[in-house]
Amino acid sequence: MSSEATATPGAATDHVDELDVAPEVAAAAAPDREIAVEVGDNIVEVKNLTVKFGGLVALDDVSFTIKRGEILGLIGPNGAGKTTCFNAMTGVYKPTSGDVLLEGKSIKGRKQHSITRLGLARTFQNIRLFGEMTALENVVVGLDARHRTSVVGALLRLPRHIREEKTAIDRGMALLEFVGIASHAGVLARHLPYGFQRRLEIARALATDPKVLCLDEPAAGFNPAEKEELMALIRTIRADGYTVLLIEHDMKLVMGVTDRIVVLEFGRKLADDTPTVIRNDPRVIAAYLGEPEDDVA
Repeated sequence: MSSEATATPGAATDHVDELDVAPEVAAAAAPDREIAVEVGDNIVEVKNLTVKFGGLVALDDVSFTIKRGEILGLIGPNGAGKTTCFNAMTGVYKPTSGDVLLEGKSIKGRKQHSITRLGLARTFQNIRLFGEMTALENVVVGLDARHRTSVVGALLRLPRHIREEKTAIDRGMALLEFVGIASHAGVLARHLPYGFQRRLEIARALATDPKVLCLDEPAAGFNPAEKEELMALIRTIRADGYTVLLIEHDMKLVMGVTDRIVVLEFGRKLADDTPTVIRNDPRVIAAYLGEPEDDVA
């Protein structure tokens, strides 16, 4: 698969084309996922989520939904509570109150690995790869989340372990091809270019076979060309049946790739609407530009 993306020049709301992924590659990278809700129904519900650190309220009674099959953007100025919300949803932080539902079932209070197994996978702002492992090995680590072999079975190399190991290598290669870095499968992660490391993180998250893929500032440190390629990759991921939650500071990227946007400010939800509406919302403009409310009323 080519790692090049085709972009349509123009306004920030222009969409880039999806990456050219052969059907057999997509099928190998993402086998059928059992998802309890239909396309367009709520797959994630964040209900009155509050996170406090001592006397500091980092997230204050935030509610929103993510619909199956959409790309939802979560944006806001620095300190708005975006990453706190992300962390509370994925088990890094324990919410003070409120709830998070995945396919109608509460995941509040569960450990990170448990939430990943249930189908909510994430990347991080700061790259967290195993630098001394190859790109393929990093993806295979993600695939372990779905393996059923016991420690004893792995040590004795029982038939199930051998089958899962072979399947993991095959699917790992398919995922690397899916994100455009298959030719670097044998390269140590720390030797990969920065943009490829970001792609590798996405491949490893996809390896857990998520129902919802959460991307935390995936374009951080990217140049404009790399951002265009990332937009194409995100749209390709959605086209292959994934639901995506995206935190990102780059407004052109967010406006160009999302279906809907939730805006946070000072830990509270400020707006929830389509990119076109959000771009022209006086409250959002004031939040980002610091204009007095009287001037934008």
